[in-house]
Amino acid sequence: MRWLVRLLGLVVVLAGVFVVSLLLLPGDRIARIAADQISAATGREVTMAGDTTVSFFPVLGISTGPVTVANADWSEAGPMLEAERLKIGVKASALVGGDIRITGLEAVNPRIRLERAADGRVNWELGVAGVAPSGQSQEGAPARSVPLALTLDRALITDAALSYADHGSGERIELREMDFDLRWPDYAGAATFAATLRPAGEPVEVSGTLGRVDQFIDGQVSTLQGRVVVPGGRLEFTGRASAQPQVDGRLTADLEDTAAALAALGLPGARVPRGLGRSLDAAAQVTLTDDMRLAVRAADLSLDGNRLTGAADILLGGDKPRVNAQLNAGALDFSGLSGGGGADAAGGGAPSAGWSTAPIDASALAMADGELALVADSIDLGDFKLGKTRVLATLTRSRAVFDLRELRAYAGLVTGEFVVNNRSGLSVGGDITAGGIDLETFLADAVDISRFSGSADGDLRFLGVGPSVQAIMQSLEGAGAIATGRGVIRGIDLDKLMRSGQATGGTTIFDEMSASFDIAEGVLRNDDLAMVLPLARAEGEGRIDLGERRIDYLFTPVLLEGESRKGLAIPVRVRGPWADPRITPDLEEAIDRNFEEEKDALEQKAREELNRAVEKELDVEIEEGESIEDTLKKKLEDEAARELRKLFE
Repeated sequence: MRWLVRLLGLVVVLAGVFVVSLLLLPGDRIARIAADQISAATGREVTMAGDTTVSFFPVLGISTGPVTVANADWSEAGPMLEAERLKIGVKASALVGGDIRITGLEAVNPRIRLERAADGRVNWELGVAGVAPSGQSQEGAPARSVPLALTLDRALITDAALSYADHGSGERIELREMDFDLRWPDYAGAATFAATLRPAGEPVEVSGTLGRVDQFIDGQVSTLQGRVVVPGGRLEFTGRASAQPQVDGRLTADLEDTAAALAALGLPGARVPRGLGRSLDAAAQVTLTDDMRLAVRAADLSLDGNRLTGAADILLGGDKPRVNAQLNAGALDFSGLSGGGGADAAGGGAPSAGWSTAPIDASALAMADGELALVADSIDLGDFKLGKTRVLATLTRSRAVFDLRELRAYAGLVTGEFVVNNRSGLSVGGDITAGGIDLETFLADAVDISRFSGSADGDLRFLGVGPSVQAIMQSLEGAGAIATGRGVIRGIDLDKLMRSGQATGGTTIFDEMSASFDIAEGVLRNDDLAMVLPLARAEGEGRIDLGERRIDYLFTPVLLEGESRKGLAIPVRVRGPWADPRITPDLEEAIDRNFEEEKDALEQKAREELNRAVEKELDVEIEEGESIEDTLKKKLEDEAARELRKLFE
């Protein structure tokens, strides 16, 4: 706000020159004197071109042509201030002395260029109110604020443009088509203001009341009430503020369309996922210090129906906000983060038989850095449903790490780490340990399988990459293990299968089960499944294609009829879409497993019968351990040798 104070100083100087010379000099002479006086006061060259006219009725006034105020000597950007024309009206009593009361100020098409040099110097520090032209205090004396004997009935600025360039950080800001309407009738009283800004083309309306302008100009705290109306909603503030800047008060926000509001404020493309504030209703006590540290207390947020309370400390002075927050919530619905299909998913998706192909927009991860501690009664993530949750989320350069300190889900406890990384394309991964998980509800949510029930313990390490749920599932890599106690498999009765060969219908109750697995390119492979049933044991091996949602698994139960007797192994092949796979006995595998000795005996008997037939028909004798092929070859060689001997007899 210092640059605004300096500009008000320029107005005071110009008005003073005008009052002194109004009745004595022609307009062009007044313009030259005013320019010289302002130049002497500010240390900057001031020019007033074109015709300068003076009016006496109905108010005392002066109108100039184009006006320019030179920039700092180290700047190469052109004039710091230029306007097409300037009009000033004053109260007649100013002619006989006293405070300057400006009845009207109008600036048309002003252009203001603010700059910060690489060494920290700023171009808006002028020789006004005890400040030297360089922006430093006069040698031997600190900078001091001189009260301005000034009031302003109305100031009207139209079609203004403001640019800011920081040559140290490279930051640049351009604001155009701005309009201002300021009313300040009492120097020690309140001022009302209204402005229209267009940071990104759409109008942003700013209005409010500043309780004590004199205190505000002097760097003290004044009461402030303000409202910002943007496309999609509004923000309101009631509290105190100073030009340092320092702010303390109650802030409320009511945004029906957060994306539209952010776009109007110059942050386009920030598509907020449903559940994180597409619409926002918020209230909090906020405190902003002059080093751009924002403290938020007693916050009450409603994000698309998700209600959270808590506090936060936000550092606004860097390249992006850095947040340290603690939030508490009841039931949260973040199902929109899963990128699932339906009307809410951008770009549509795959049919219900497959994973969603809708693009997942993770751009919100780039909006800030920081840490967030969240305690919630429950969280709906779309594909997964969580109960009591205590999570510490750390966000650094578009990479979010969720430390799962307590996560109650599916009747069990989950701990570990889950990562969402959007630095160079979206990826998700984790290292998770679970205990007491209800298999029926978990498998139904995770992979749409509802045949298993029981309580399981397990661990899982995984990594998936891609812009959609389908792409992530097809790229999964990882490993894990699972172990259960007593459970049920629906859709197959292994006892009936082994006793009668029927492979459809019924249920199987097992006492315990364990398995380990690896995942590569979206395909899970397992070769060590072991299951204990009341009257049998079972083994399993095969693959589950997570990306295509298909299964090809061989499950081999063995009926136990006594410790000294061999069980009957009848393998079962489970094959097809995992939502509705075909379950059939694998007869070829059953013969191989159960009748291997009988097959060997039959093969030996057939071989012996064949040998006897060959010996009888060909009048040869097959020796033990010798094959028919070897015997015939030997006989042919003997016959050939006898015929050769006859040639020499």
